[in-house]
Amino acid sequence: MRTRAEYLELLRCYKQQMAERYGIIRLGIFGSVSRNEQNIDSDLDVCVEMKEPDGFILLNIKYELEELLNCKIDIIRLRDNMNILLKRNIERDGIYV
Repeated sequence: MRTRAEYLELLRCYKQQMAERYGIIRLGIFGSVSRNEQNIDSDLDVCVEMKEPDGFILLNIKYELEELLNCKIDIIRLRDNMNILLKRNIERDGIYV
């Protein structure tokens, strides 16, 4: 199990390499890892803001991050019309690279 700092550093490197290719504006984490409450069974909750919404690119990012980080990734695209409770959780707990 990685630490929050380790996940953030790997995500920072990933964003630097892939932002232009995928149109990534913001990339971050939220949930248990961002709060330092993760356990051995925790997944990593990732949020991404993109220039253009594209489900195929979002899936590519998910699969690439799962391979890079060697853990299960739950990924969500940040947007204006998302579930308000989820949006508040991301605003409260989100850490961006």
